[in-house]
Amino acid sequence: MGARVAYLVAGLTVAAWLATLIGCAGGGTFNSGQRAPWRDKTEQACLASGAVHASDYVRPLDRIDGPGVCGLERPLRVSGLAGGRVLVAPPATIGCPLTAGLDRWMNDSVQPAAYRYFGRPVVELKQIAAYGCRGRNGNRYGHISEHAFGNALDIAGFRLAGGDEVTVVRGWHGSPRERAFLQTVFAGACAEFYTVLGPGSDRYHYNHIHVDLLVSNTRNGRHVCQPSFGRGVPVAEAEGDPRSTASVKPLSFAGPGED
Repeated sequence: MGARVAYLVAGLTVAAWLATLIGCAGGGTFNSGQRAPWRDKTEQACLASGAVHASDYVRPLDRIDGPGVCGLERPLRVSGLAGGRVLVAPPATIGCPLTAGLDRWMNDSVQPAAYRYFGRPVVELKQIAAYGCRGRNGNRYGHISEHAFGNALDIAGFRLAGGDEVTVVRGWHGSPRERAFLQTVFAGACAEFYTVLGPGSDRYHYNHIHVDLLVSNTRNGRHVCQPSFGRGVPVAEAEGDPRSTASVKPLSFAGPGED
């Protein structure tokens, strides 16, 4: 929790002031103002906390500065999570706070759900968008995406030990077991990240789960989490005992993702 708390405290301390001063605490245009200083401070606080360490699967990269306000002071090339036991394909360029959050989510939500519904662990996370200097949902004239700061990841699916894959685009409305798994990891993401968007939130997120750590999206401790499954509605339980998820054909995860 330390890195996330440091990220939130440092960010909320200055985010509101910066929003009025430079209009860049999460919105604005690529060439307006400057990158909000709280972003660099939270990267530094995360690294100082020891939540993320350089390794064969987490490698520091050179500073990314621009174009415009885009970039990271301490970008990381992340090719594995959970001590390297879960591959990230393709490797993602993201910041330390998001890396730490993904590690916690993998350990606390994803792996327990994988064992619960499939009896085996996730060995690969499929991502379709990490760092990229662009607007939300690919709109270059709209608000700046958290992807432009290495503070967001779009997750398209998971590969299980044994080779079976559960993809968001098919599994979201797939077998009871796939639905239960994806709803469980989605609920876990909503507790870990400040913004979580999936199929049904809008037309841009039909094929992936978007997670980010935009501090201004927290209100009284509540995070943006869409779609909402409703209060008192339990996560779907797996019914029956399907032999495998082999019927879910792997999709191509190459190409750009949306916000």
